[in-house]
Amino acid sequence: MTGAEILKVCKEERVRFIRLQFIDILGVTKNVEIPESQFEKALDQGVIFDGSSIEGFSRIEEADMVLRPDTGTFRVFPFEHLERGKVGRLICDVRHPNGQVFEGCPRSRLKVLLEKALRQGYTMHVGFEAEFFLFRRDETGRPMLETHDSAGYFDLAPVDRGEEARRDMVNVMEAMGFEVEGAHHEVAPGQHEIDFKFEEALAAADDVTTFKLIVRKVAQDHGLHATFMPKPIFGVAGSGMHTHQCLFQNGQNAFFDPEGENQLSATALHYIAGLLKHAPGFCAITNPLVNSYKRLVPGFEAPTNVAWSEQNRSPLIRVPAPRELETRCELRMPDPSCNPYLAVAVMLEAGLDGIARKLTPPPPVSKSVYTMSVRERRRHKIADLPSSLNQAVLQLRKDKVIQKALGDHIYRQFVVSKRQEWATYVQQIHQWELDTYLGVF
Repeated sequence: MTGAEILKVCKEERVRFIRLQFIDILGVTKNVEIPESQFEKALDQGVIFDGSSIEGFSRIEEADMVLRPDTGTFRVFPFEHLERGKVGRLICDVRHPNGQVFEGCPRSRLKVLLEKALRQGYTMHVGFEAEFFLFRRDETGRPMLETHDSAGYFDLAPVDRGEEARRDMVNVMEAMGFEVEGAHHEVAPGQHEIDFKFEEALAAADDVTTFKLIVRKVAQDHGLHATFMPKPIFGVAGSGMHTHQCLFQNGQNAFFDPEGENQLSATALHYIAGLLKHAPGFCAITNPLVNSYKRLVPGFEAPTNVAWSEQNRSPLIRVPAPRELETRCELRMPDPSCNPYLAVAVMLEAGLDGIARKLTPPPPVSKSVYTMSVRERRRHKIADLPSSLNQAVLQLRKDKVIQKALGDHIYRQFVVSKRQEWATYVQQIHQWELDTYLGVF
C-alpha cells in the first residue's frame, strides 16, 4: 500500500491511532503510538525517538533514531472502542537521522541477509510453530503458575478450557490477514499452539511479532496471562518455536529433487549440513534466555544433540514428509523468546555457508537419539548442543560466520547483555538450593 492508500483506509475504518512497531536486539517488541493528526507526517518522514533507552541500540550521545514505516506491513487491529476508534499497525525499520540504516536494527539486518541470498538466486521461506502457555491471574491481575486446564496434546473441551481463547486469537489473526492453518492444545497442561502460513522470511518474522501481541491481548481479555517463556513449569514440556525453512529458486523449491535420495536436492543437504555445523554457534540467538536451557533437556521432545532425521522427532533437524513445493527442513531448537529477525538471519547464513562450502551432512539418524548410549552417539558423530546460556555464548564467540551474520554492533551488544544476564543468574540464591541445602548443611 502507498501512504495515500493507508490514509484512505484509516479514514474509512475509523483508525484513530497507529502503532509504529519495532523490536530491540533482545527480541522485545516496542512501539510508538501516534494519533490521527500525525499519520501523514509519519508516513512521509518517519518518527524520531530516543534510541538510548532501547536495549542495545545507541549511546546517550547518539540518542536520536528514526522509525521508518514499511507501508506494506499496514494492518488494522479488529478491536474498536466506540469513542476511541480502531488502532492500526505499521512495522518499522530503524534509521539514523541522516537516513542511513541503523546497524543495530534486527529487521534491517535480516533484510541484508535476504538480499545476499537473493543475489545467489534464492528466496527463503519460513513457517513458525510458536507454542505458549496460558495461566490464571490472581485478584490483583498478576500471573500465577496455575494453569487453566489439565488437558494434553490435541485434547478437547471440557478438559481443554483454553479453546475459546484460542478461537478468539484465530479470529483476530484472520481479521488481520493471517492465514491460520490450525490451532490446538499442546502436550503440557495450559500449553497451546497456533500455526499460520509458511511464507517469505521477512513477512514470517513480522507476523510472529504481531502474533505474540495478539495472543497476549486476547488472553488478557479472557482473564488469563499468556507467556512465551520457554520453560515456566518444572517437569512438563517447554514451549518451542520449531522453524520450518526452505529456499526457492526461479519459482521452484530448491530443496526438492525427484531424482535425489528421499527426493532431497544437493542444495537441501548442503543447507542442512550448514545448520548442523553452526547450530552450537547460533544457539544463543535462537535460545537466548537462561530459562531456554531448562527446555533443552532429554525427555520432553526438545533436541539436545546435533543430528538430523527424515522421520523421528528427537534430532535437532527433521525433514517433514511433504515434497515438491512443500519440501523443507524443520529446526526444532528455537524457542519463542528469541528475536525472530535475528533467528532467521543466523539460520539463513548457516545454510548459505553450507551451500557455499558444499558441506555434507552425516547420515540421518532413524533411532531415537535420547535412547542412544554415549558410545553410539560418538559413533554417529553426534555432538551436544550447549547446555546453558553461558556455554551458548562461548560457542557464539567462536563462530565467525554467525558473528558476521549478526554484524558487529548487534553481536557485541548481544554478547554484553547475555554475559550480564548469566552473571546475575549465577549470583542468585534459588529456591532449589534452599530446599536442598538449608536444613542439611
